[in-house]
Amino acid sequence: MELKKLTPLSDEYLESIGFVWHTDSDNSSYVSDEIVVINEEEANAYYEACNELYDMFIEAGEYVIENNLFHELNIPFNLVEIIKESWESNVHWHLYSRFDLAGGIDGQPIKLIEFNADTPTSLFETAIIQWAMLKANGLDEMSQFNGLYEALKDNFKRIITLDTDIEKFEEYYSTLGWKILFSSISSSTEDINTTKLLQHIASEAGFNTDFEFIENVQFSDDGIFKNDELFEFWFKLIPWENIGIEESELALLLTEIIKEKKAIIFNPAYTLMFQSKGFMKILWDLYPNHPLLLETSFEPLVDKKQVEKRCFGREGANTKIINSDGTIDEQTSGEYAGHKPIYQEFVEFPKDSNGNYYQAGVFFAYEACGLGFRRGGKILNNMSKFVGHIIQ
Repeated sequence: MELKKLTPLSDEYLESIGFVWHTDSDNSSYVSDEIVVINEEEANAYYEACNELYDMFIEAGEYVIENNLFHELNIPFNLVEIIKESWESNVHWHLYSRFDLAGGIDGQPIKLIEFNADTPTSLFETAIIQWAMLKANGLDEMSQFNGLYEALKDNFKRIITLDTDIEKFEEYYSTLGWKILFSSISSSTEDINTTKLLQHIASEAGFNTDFEFIENVQFSDDGIFKNDELFEFWFKLIPWENIGIEESELALLLTEIIKEKKAIIFNPAYTLMFQSKGFMKILWDLYPNHPLLLETSFEPLVDKKQVEKRCFGREGANTKIINSDGTIDEQTSGEYAGHKPIYQEFVEFPKDSNGNYYQAGVFFAYEACGLGFRRGGKILNNMSKFVGHIIQ
């Protein structure tokens, strides 16, 4: 694979635009000073693959709903009703998500690893940082597969226009004036600034917006409030499964709020189906041997190298790479051992001359719209680096 060395953005500049998580705990830079070089054909292949995958997820989501397969996906029972409610109405618009993929460069076929459909990370890095890196190095910042910022702005408008022309947003919105409240936890600077970036994009799109930490948001049968002010829309950078497991009373209240049409929440609850790694098993059942999929099962695969991971594990925790003879190649510990395991056929990521592995991440907002890479070991974890790209 081909890499291109760049002069990195200074910490001072990154902090000036709100990107303060630029240095990892070992004092190394989180953003690589190298970028991946791809060609136009590879960029188009990522675009086409993710658009096709999203259509497959929609078909499979309908199958899960019709057959009540929530238990198989390890979804908390107290979220089933709100998932169904959000699925059945078009107003619950899927704002953004990220596909994690193996391959796509060096002639390797694209394979779906998982779909971060609820609270995907690396939004700031993909939409802003890699664009700024090209510009700062005197390169053409348009030479990327990266329209994520504008795609998000357009998708915010679709919250109001839905399936009609987004050019009608101002006309529709002027009669509604509905407001979006953005919320994150107060203990994560990354979550706060990512949420505030989304708030900024929504404001640019034309929305009235506000921000409040989740612990200060008020919930009642009448809706969602900040300081007794009602908000028709609520964006939360808090995983749905955490709400179901840790905040059962809130899960019940949010279900009633959705049922009674007191508010609309982003990302919608149905994205938890897609977020579950168990969904890869549903896809494999519905689309066996599809070229974009890896064989996935709830039971260990026979005589195949495979990856064991948890339905709701994050950042590579509680993951095992198991050789075809059953021996362990590599494994990680973590806090997700209580979640259901899945077994996915192993595929090696593209690798550079230093032995680093690269996983592609493609954001989806109405369509595939932004590419970035994570670099690390065989199992990517929270110490993996963000790597931008350029099309040449």
